[in-house]
Amino acid sequence: MRTRCLPGQVLSPETIATVRRSVIRVLVALLATTSFAQEKTLTKEQPQPSVNTQLPVNWLYGAYIPKNAPLVALNGQQRFKLYIRQTYTTPGIYIKTGFFAIHDQAKNTPSEWGDGFPGFAKRVGSNQATNVIQNSFTSLGLGIVGWEPRYDRCRCEGAWPRFRHAFVRNFITYDHSEQSIRPNIMPFAAAFGAGAIGATWNPNNPTITVKGYQSVITQAWVGVVINSIGEFAPDIKKKLSRHKD
Repeated sequence: MRTRCLPGQVLSPETIATVRRSVIRVLVALLATTSFAQEKTLTKEQPQPSVNTQLPVNWLYGAYIPKNAPLVALNGQQRFKLYIRQTYTTPGIYIKTGFFAIHDQAKNTPSEWGDGFPGFAKRVGSNQATNVIQNSFTSLGLGIVGWEPRYDRCRCEGAWPRFRHAFVRNFITYDHSEQSIRPNIMPFAAAFGAGAIGATWNPNNPTITVKGYQSVITQAWVGVVINSIGEFAPDIKKKLSRHKD
């Protein structure tokens, strides 16, 4: 029996199982190469945190922990404040909404909405709704288990180790101790849920499961891109400032 995944694509159960095993092996290998260095850093004596080092939210790449700031778990009030900032009061989520709305407009997806301004408005509304739902599910899930919702910049040197850290951090996070590593399943589960809910108002009636899987794939590459920007943005900013001077 074959499983239909996307229009025009038919994958056998054996192929799906092979892909899953390959992904797991890659992630395990990446974890093995990065966990020791990162945990080693966490054992160093660190200064007491301040509010400014614990809740910064960049307008483009979201919440992060500065390179020299301590890793300290957030309390419930801080988590809620961070959720509000990430979901409603900083431009990041609106930039994401605009990017995907323009992409869908260019592809005229779904075609039933048309390629004029009314269609674009519907795409903006649809993407914004799914982004808010995804952020809400992610924040709620991470808050329940007490895991880290922010990206911590790598305490390492060199472009490749830092990129590797940004890549792996999309798939792992820290528990409430800020030292033990956990699989970062909440953003992906939230992406699946938001995609499935968004399918209910999509006029071309996509399969809920397919739409959910598409959202999970999008979360995988978007998360890596955002983490990479957050990792290297200070360096880029410094170079641009020097060039300007």
